[in-house]
Amino acid sequence: MEVVFWLSVAVVAYAYFGYLLLLILLSKVRPKRLITKSWTPSVSVIIAAYNEQRDLAAKLENTLSIDYPKSHLEIIVTSDCSSDRTDEIAREFAPRGVRLHRQQTRLGKTAAQNAAVLQANGEIIVFSDATTHYQPDVLRLMMPAFADQSVGCVTGRVIYRDDKESSVGSATQSYWNYEFLLKQHESNVCSLIGVCGCMYAVRKSAYVPLYNDACSDFIIATTMVEQGLRAVYVPEAVCLEQPNRKAERELATRVRIISQTFADLWRNRSALNPFRSGFYAVQLWSHKILRYLVPVFLIAIFISSGFLAARHPLYAAVFALQVGFYLVALVSALLEKIGWNVRLLALPQYFVITNLASLIAFVKFISGESYTRWEPHREPVLQDVRDLRD
Repeated sequence: MEVVFWLSVAVVAYAYFGYLLLLILLSKVRPKRLITKSWTPSVSVIIAAYNEQRDLAAKLENTLSIDYPKSHLEIIVTSDCSSDRTDEIAREFAPRGVRLHRQQTRLGKTAAQNAAVLQANGEIIVFSDATTHYQPDVLRLMMPAFADQSVGCVTGRVIYRDDKESSVGSATQSYWNYEFLLKQHESNVCSLIGVCGCMYAVRKSAYVPLYNDACSDFIIATTMVEQGLRAVYVPEAVCLEQPNRKAERELATRVRIISQTFADLWRNRSALNPFRSGFYAVQLWSHKILRYLVPVFLIAIFISSGFLAARHPLYAAVFALQVGFYLVALVSALLEKIGWNVRLLALPQYFVITNLASLIAFVKFISGESYTRWEPHREPVLQDVRDLRD
């Protein structure tokens, strides 16, 4: 039991802290230089949409206001058989240069993106969601990275703003602050293992059509590495999104994403071989597989410390701390149900949500469940996207 306890503690500690420390060390010892220079290639912005009548007009206005030469900017809305006014709204913007591509059969977001890329004329393809608002300078900040011929994909930073100050929304911001810290150092050391699905750019010449049920913002990085390229992070390029405010919705989102990622990892398992992928494989094992296995080791820590609690006060204290931690998460969830949001309790609740999602996602993955169809559930969108870096 002691072996189980300490081994499990070591894995969890490495997954959350050790890997980050390893990246920080390597980024100082052997940083991978990014060569940038001013460059304004032709860009096609592809906005994936399924029943986005509420947000699409504002998104298109936001995209049209991007500070980039209009002669070098193309905007395509790719509609995955929307049944509301999404297509009609896109057509209303046709006089301003917006093009609509409508899928004839509903095959999911990734298939819609693949089809739109075939119609795109830009040297660089930028993928966006209909609810994401960009800062005016995002393209001018992202494009210089493509002057480095080793770069195939570039992503920026998403700021999650929750005007309702919900507990889940608050914890989502903290979670992504940690994730972007990892991205910064992964980009410095080797390559990103995933990008922000609501804002990433790819060389059209390097874009490989993805299978329909792919988690595109994850697997796109692997397709770059397979071509000898890398995906990099430009934190100055900023966009705004709203987080989920309800635990159930965030849990469902995390389950879908992690299930797709499990399937992608299995389908591309050769990338997990360090003799083939080098340090990128270490990143995949550390950031994805071990992270998704954390709930298994958390359960092992809970059970083993419970058995050992009577033998030593250290194990008793660890067991008591775990019980208290999970009770705090439960209280936060119950308070949320009655409309009380206590930000102090948000992180324990979100920690449980993400790890519960990993367990559920693994079960769904081994059962063969897939998420080809795209069912976005939207919160009210923020309109003010000024001063996002503050």
